Amino acid sequence: MFYSFLRVVIRIILFIVNGKATYLNRDRLPEGPYILVGPHRTWFDPVYFALAASPRKFSFMAKEELFQNSIFRWLLHHVNGFPVNRDNPGPSAIKTPVRMLRRGDLSLIMFPSGSRHSSELKGGAALIAKMAKVPLVPAVYQGPLTFKRLFSRKRVTVAFGEPITIDRHLKLDEDGQATIEQQMQAAFDALDQQIDPDFHYVDVTAEHAEKK
Repeated sequence: MFYSFLRVVIRIILFIVNGKATYLNRDRLPEGPYILVGPHRTWFDPVYFALAASPRKFSFMAKEELFQNSIFRWLLHHVNGFPVNRDNPGPSAIKTPVRMLRRGDLSLIMFPSGSRHSSELKGGAALIAKMAKVPLVPAVYQGPLTFKRLFSRKRVTVAFGEPITIDRHLKLDEDGQATIEQQMQAAFDALDQQIDPDFHYVDVTAEHAEKK
């Protein structure tokens, strides 16, 4: 209930601040649970991903430090967040989302790079998808990269790619992971081209830090 209420509130706020977002290829979204994967470009792109794929509800990973604050812990719990130790993820980083996905009522948002400051894809999403028997759905966000720039009303666009189904016989060793990573990256590149052929992502946070 709280998730649905908060989604409405956030949608209204973002409409007032930035206007109506554009969502492309929503017909590609599966009916059942899936893992939405994309390049992490701003702290609020998971919000736009969740809004774009509505009415499906999502869970997501959050660094465990956020759960040390009682207010954040309450909020994250009610929006289906679960803690992960980024330095030492442990088995729960895989088992928790797999269990959620198998229940069928929630999908999962993951960023294979793990960080806005990295372009290297990692294999956690593929392993979770294989164990939960759900597809990976590529998605990209293009638009303002800071909350302040949202007020410029530059258009926000989210586009979805074709689901990537992981063969249950595929071994997720180094070669298997590389195959899935190549598929994801190719999908991200194609979606960026679909939205804007001249698009080039710039990490504004890292750029700002370098100027200091």
